[in-house]
Amino acid sequence: MTSIIVMHTNYSSDGITDNKNNMIGVITVDVPATQSASNTKPDERVREESRLKKLLSKPELGSVSGAILVLLFFAVFAGDSGMFSADGILNWTTVSAQLGILAIGACLLMIAGEFDLSIGSMIGFAGMMIAIPATYWGWPVWVSIIFAMAGAMAIGALIGYTVVRTGLPSFIVSLAFLFILRGLTIALSILMTNKTIISGVSEIAENDWLAPFFGGELGTSFFQWLVTKGWLEAYADGTPVFTGIPMVVVWCLVLATVSSWVLMRTSFGNWIFATGGDDKAAKNVGVPTDKVKILLFVFTAFCAALYASCQVLEFGSAAADRGLLKEFEAIIAVVIGGALLTGGYGSVIGACFGALIFGVVQMGIFFTGINSDWFRVFLGVMLLMAVLFNNYIRKRVTEAR
Repeated sequence: MTSIIVMHTNYSSDGITDNKNNMIGVITVDVPATQSASNTKPDERVREESRLKKLLSKPELGSVSGAILVLLFFAVFAGDSGMFSADGILNWTTVSAQLGILAIGACLLMIAGEFDLSIGSMIGFAGMMIAIPATYWGWPVWVSIIFAMAGAMAIGALIGYTVVRTGLPSFIVSLAFLFILRGLTIALSILMTNKTIISGVSEIAENDWLAPFFGGELGTSFFQWLVTKGWLEAYADGTPVFTGIPMVVVWCLVLATVSSWVLMRTSFGNWIFATGGDDKAAKNVGVPTDKVKILLFVFTAFCAALYASCQVLEFGSAAADRGLLKEFEAIIAVVIGGALLTGGYGSVIGACFGALIFGVVQMGIFFTGINSDWFRVFLGVMLLMAVLFNNYIRKRVTEAR
């Protein structure tokens, strides 16, 4: 037995509702129990379709699938070469994490609809800002690291400010700073030291309290314990093959976790999507689009300085040509990760998987013995395939709606 409430509303001549004359009636209708139950039963086909649509709409779908395929490919063709041994995993994980740090910053900026082509030059510039004060001016390494990061972030703010104030495309502005920073790095290093490669940082950083956070390893005692238990391979002198997790990997994981949370769970993340989706519309509803863009340029500069810090303290040196073409590799990783070049769509997790594909292929080519000249060819093909796949998925999702 089902009751239906019927309400009738009377309006006065001036269009205002006359609440006193509203009439409410109750109509009782006999509805079979089986029919009522069948009407409320959810349609399984609709639920399955919504799940498929939800899966297809995820930006990281392509990069996750691509990473699985790449790993399976090299597991078959390079499995016996040591690529998936402890040492081999460490190699391609480190390469992936290095690019992942840059890709995370580039991803957030691209979702906001902007590009930063100065990332590669910023790496070399920040590296010199660490090495020169530490080796020639007598600064502590921790002061040099903070100095380099602060300088890089200030330049990032300048790039972002120039973009929002002039209205010029970020592609042009950041391209100009690519040449400016690379030129300054070479010119100032020669002027101050008469060198373009500065070494000797490792000796100075031995007793520095901050240096291990960038050039050290995490869990060294744990992996030594695994050797004593016989669960991990070791060299003849008892040193573990896998001594610890490099800090660049730790930094990549931390950045990925925090950035993904900010993007997907906070108001600032909504601002990023809104800014990249429609800048003018977002500004009209109160989104501080200029502030968002400037902060993201600062963040990409920080990621570049972080990359430079890890590299300088790992190798103990800085070079003026460090970071060459890294800006394009970061953009490739982001696009493979599902981000659109037009902005408003993307995923930090997808960008990290794009970087993982990059690292696995780069080291996999080495382990399989394929000529490394083919690596760039693969990157170009992967970029083209990723763009085509992303456009296809976007059309499918749009048409389904």
